[in-house]
Amino acid sequence: MKLRPFGKTGLQVSEVAFGGGRSGGILINAGEKKRREAVIRALDLGVNWFDTAPQYGDGKSEEALGTILTEIREKPMVSSKVRIDLNLSESIVSQVERSAENSLRRLKLDRIDLLQIHSPITTTASGRTITVDHVLRRGGIADSMEKLRDLGIINFMGLTALGDNLSTIEVINSGRFDAAQVYYNLINPSSSWKVAPQSWSSYDGSGIMNACIAQRMAIMAIRVFAASYLATRVRTGRESILTENTHAESEASNTETVFSVIGSQFGTRAQTALRFVLSNKAVSTAIIGLSEIRHLDEACKGAEKGSLSEETNKRLWSLYDRGFT
Repeated sequence: MKLRPFGKTGLQVSEVAFGGGRSGGILINAGEKKRREAVIRALDLGVNWFDTAPQYGDGKSEEALGTILTEIREKPMVSSKVRIDLNLSESIVSQVERSAENSLRRLKLDRIDLLQIHSPITTTASGRTITVDHVLRRGGIADSMEKLRDLGIINFMGLTALGDNLSTIEVINSGRFDAAQVYYNLINPSSSWKVAPQSWSSYDGSGIMNACIAQRMAIMAIRVFAASYLATRVRTGRESILTENTHAESEASNTETVFSVIGSQFGTRAQTALRFVLSNKAVSTAIIGLSEIRHLDEACKGAEKGSLSEETNKRLWSLYDRGFT
């Protein structure tokens, strides 16, 4: 497994990271034996980063990972998240501290390598979405996370770069964060663009990656398989859509269009999708979800094969410019 720099942190992270979320869901839905085998297999393949969150299975993902980590010698890097609920009477500071403490307990760790904001950052707050002010003001989320860092409870700070683009970029530009989880895949690479083509009608993340690069932040690609649409035609019911202007029908249709253009020369669909993401050298790691251990083997074999060809990337960019027509 190749390693890449993790932004300005000085860490080296595996190109593939183990995702503990609902999409794939092996830490949530599988039995104890299978979960343990998956984690050990990932470590054997060179995966050194595991990403989870309290919301994944209502804590089950963190608990499962924490139990397994106590049983093995290897100590990979672990990231988790904090979601702010403005409907609660509890202060932001208290919510951040309580969430981190509960994550540490479930993960059975003394410290979390990376704690990330899990709430979308928008222009107007609405319960579980937050604004730039909630993050950056005195006594806000960033201050609360910095306190945890100073106490040695976390090592680094990050955010999930979803929500309103300009608001998210403003938080990134503050320079207070070390990493961002960025929506980026073969049918939606918009976060790598400065400006989206006029024909683009799907979720538009333009400017996100450039802002991260300017701040030397690590970029953790998420939804690499577009909630599995890029990996398989088989639907499980766990294909949740995260982004606005994104629909199941268009995800499926755009997937078929992409593969009709580039074919199967780069491996399986999942391998091709992963290789596309890793073709972008600004990406520090690609977080993948899996439901079967063989999916992990398949992905890691794809990563070993390297980037897509320059000619293929040109054909893809032409397709994006035309809005998949």
